[in-house]
Amino acid sequence: MRALIKPSAGPGLELADVPEPPPGPGEVKIRVLRAGLCGTDLHIEAWDDWAASMLEPPLVVGHEFYGEIVELGEGVPTDERYGLQVGQRCSVEGHVVCGVCRNCRAGRRHMCVRTSNLGVNRDGCFADFVVVPHSNVWVQPELIDPDLGAVFDPLGNAVHTALSFPLEGEDVLITGAGPIGVMAAAIARHAGARYVVVTDVSESRLQLARSVGADLGVDVSRERIAAAQERLGMTEGFDVVLEMSGNPRAMAELIDNCTHGAKVAMLGIPAEPFAIDWGKVISHMITLKGIYGREMYETWYKMTAMLQTSGLLRDRVRSVITDRFPADRWQDAFAAARSGQGGKVIMDWS
Repeated sequence: MRALIKPSAGPGLELADVPEPPPGPGEVKIRVLRAGLCGTDLHIEAWDDWAASMLEPPLVVGHEFYGEIVELGEGVPTDERYGLQVGQRCSVEGHVVCGVCRNCRAGRRHMCVRTSNLGVNRDGCFADFVVVPHSNVWVQPELIDPDLGAVFDPLGNAVHTALSFPLEGEDVLITGAGPIGVMAAAIARHAGARYVVVTDVSESRLQLARSVGADLGVDVSRERIAAAQERLGMTEGFDVVLEMSGNPRAMAELIDNCTHGAKVAMLGIPAEPFAIDWGKVISHMITLKGIYGREMYETWYKMTAMLQTSGLLRDRVRSVITDRFPADRWQDAFAAARSGQGGKVIMDWS
């Protein structure tokens, strides 16, 4: 089969022919139809310090995808209500958990201390076929098309972050208009926020945010967040902030523009440690919450339910996909993702 692999330590990837993986006990073999590119994949291609510390090549990369079940391993449940069947279409949770640590046993599987990541610690989805544990498979309803199904991983990040705090009637600031930030804007609007303001330095990405329901897209290379509040007639700071950029300057400015008692959900990972004004965090009673991945599997239920009940939300999430390439043009796909100007990049493996 075709697979995009990291053949050895060092920069670059290679599209190669490799053996098809057989499903082991409790595993499912899936034919990949669509796969989404993530910033993680760019780190792996570039072979930065993070990638060098995480990967043991050779390895098939990729972790965001939608596909069709083609084979079930021994012991995979097949009961009519909760089991799996050959031919079902699905997305997949890319975090494979141990099931026995304290967090797993307590039902907090997204906090597993021994998580193995698809496409990082085990062979991933940039291939014709991939094998995953049956418990990681999320069967999709028919109205979830392949493109939508391929972005459930990053959409889950957006939903987990956005719904960490109540949004109804709140003023919401989102720092960073990458694909996940734009999806978070769509979720905040869907969930009933009063004002949704998104910041970035890319006008094309800010326009994406406006198109999915943001009231303002603020280019912070030209305008301050405080000025945006004045334009909206806000008399106090933001109630909820979703930090998607990992940028120290964004963190400093958002703290200055929070109301007392504001809540901040942080998904963006900074390149290196940085200082923040802890005095203001304390005196303004600001809550900071770190977010990683998706709640397994509460976030998945919420994603599917919201998309099933809103055609507008489906259209807005789908609009975040700005670039589509066949798998054999993977280099063009990576170049589009590296540009930082568009939205989500999807590769067609069908």
